[in-house]
Amino acid sequence: MSAPQALRIVIVAPETLAPDPADAQAWWEAERSRSLRIGLLESGYNIVAVLPPDLYLPERLAQIQPDLIIVDAESGARDTLEHVVFSSREARRPIVLFTDDHNTSHVRDAIAAGVTAYVVAGLAPERVKPVLEVAMARFQHEEGLRRELADARTQLHERKTIERAKGLLMRRHAWTEPEAYERLRKTAMDKGLRLAEVAQRVLDVADMLG
Repeated sequence: MSAPQALRIVIVAPETLAPDPADAQAWWEAERSRSLRIGLLESGYNIVAVLPPDLYLPERLAQIQPDLIIVDAESGARDTLEHVVFSSREARRPIVLFTDDHNTSHVRDAIAAGVTAYVVAGLAPERVKPVLEVAMARFQHEEGLRRELADARTQLHERKTIERAKGLLMRRHAWTEPEAYERLRKTAMDKGLRLAEVAQRVLDVADMLG
């Protein structure tokens, strides 16, 4: 697992840490945000930017390319979460949501949207590091499973392509299956291509010729 200082973290949060003292909700959100940042800094994490949850957020995240995104959100901040998730669709990265929303009905939707960890307010600074370590471990595990699934699908697709190409060659040239496979394999070796690429070319040419 990466050391804290190696992780480039972006925090998405309301801009002010000095709200109107008369606004109890804003004051509480500012205190939570301040506590979170203290916990990150004390644990040695590298906060590369604190960004407001506005329409430019996806573009800014794309420019910074952080390793992890922390969303420090007020209750019901669905727009903020949507912006963050949208910005991470092409370059997946862990997203940790800190919120004061105790309505747990949103947890399932947040996780389904791509949030790695959902943390309700009340987190002490010293607990920030363990939470992020678990979030990173979970993200890496899920990414490993995602890659394995993608590889399995690719292999299955390639096997089907090779089988189709063999069948085509067997029908057109009256070759046996070993003969058709050997012709595909030899062509792949001669041209420095993968067997599945040669098979796909055979099928593409057959489609063109009709």
